[in-house]
Amino acid sequence: MYEDKTLVCKECGNEFVFTAGEQEFYAEKGFVNEPQRCKACRDARKAATKSERQTYTATCASCGGEAVIPFKPREDRPVYCSECFAKMKEQG
Repeated sequence: MYEDKTLVCKECGNEFVFTAGEQEFYAEKGFVNEPQRCKACRDARKAATKSERQTYTATCASCGGEAVIPFKPREDRPVYCSECFAKMKEQG
């Protein structure tokens, strides 16, 4: 039903293959437009738009070690390092 197509990237001008499997995936998802950029340009574009996640350091309430967390710690809530958090999660 689907056959591989060779497309031209609108960003770098290189040719890339839009495979039959990718076309089937696009159809299943309801996408009507073919990709306009090659994988390398798509990946570069995603990396450029993805902002660096800010991290904070805090003291683990369980072991006293350093915990690197993706949110600003609050004084009224305990913070756990990843190891202690995993142990607590296992214990239920």
